[in-house]
Amino acid sequence: MADPSSHPVPGVVRHIVRARSRDLGGFEVRRVFPSADCRTVGPYVFFDQIGPSTFPAGAGVDVRPHPHIGLATLTYLFDGEILHRDSLGSEQVIRPGAVNWMVAGRGIVHSQRTPDAVRQAAAPLFGVQVWIALPRADEETQPAFLHHAAGELPHVEGPGYRIRLIAGGAFGHTGPVPVFSPTLLFEAEVSAGASVTVPPDYAERAVHVAAGAAAVAGQAVAAGSMAILAPGQPVAVRATADSRLVVLGGAPLDGPRHVWWNLVSSRRERIEQAKTDWREGRFPPVPGETESIPLPDRPGP
Repeated sequence: MADPSSHPVPGVVRHIVRARSRDLGGFEVRRVFPSADCRTVGPYVFFDQIGPSTFPAGAGVDVRPHPHIGLATLTYLFDGEILHRDSLGSEQVIRPGAVNWMVAGRGIVHSQRTPDAVRQAAAPLFGVQVWIALPRADEETQPAFLHHAAGELPHVEGPGYRIRLIAGGAFGHTGPVPVFSPTLLFEAEVSAGASVTVPPDYAERAVHVAAGAAAVAGQAVAAGSMAILAPGQPVAVRATADSRLVVLGGAPLDGPRHVWWNLVSSRRERIEQAKTDWREGRFPPVPGETESIPLPDRPGP
């Protein structure tokens, strides 16, 4: 494993993807991919940065129940709280540094809302949500939900940086999330002037600057942007301001994936079936929820 503070190697940034703002019904996210510049990174087919934003008292996130198939979602917060409910009966508040891991498999429904207690005062929200396409052999697996508290995540510290490993192996540690294929995900808080290194162990890798600014192999990357890396060598990332980074990667997908709204599959006909199932009320309900998001006429960009 590469040491997390080794030196820059130039010429390894393939391109930089700049996030687009999206309104998800009362709160804004920065969507990095899928986009024209980047469809996937390893098994990741979707990357949203949530915030940073502050809700006034009485307001918050209200993502009504909606379906997923063929993927696993991972929610990780830097600040704030979100209440997760799903059709398995799971009910879990996610707080900074913890991980919500939801395997949709053959089909699951969930909602995400700001807890009532948090709405009593102005409240921040900042984090990321990613979707990981399941291998074709696992697309119809049994749905599942797991929560890992912040204390379960291994961490690595060095001069001016602290890394929290969420999934995959790096720096001699393995994250707690039970992934289905080679997958890497870690957060790094890096002080201005300090450096960390993305290890070369995964075929596809990217560095997202959630806050601050960084030079990735010497190339400037602003907050809200992601550097897509070439394979094969360690890549140094130097913070040019106090920064929060998210590093992701993994093995390439075992074939193309179709993404329509919240549905992911290697087969178009499976997505069509899921669309019909949602429209006709065949997905299981979320206990405690009375609303749902109707099937759109077309998916958003």
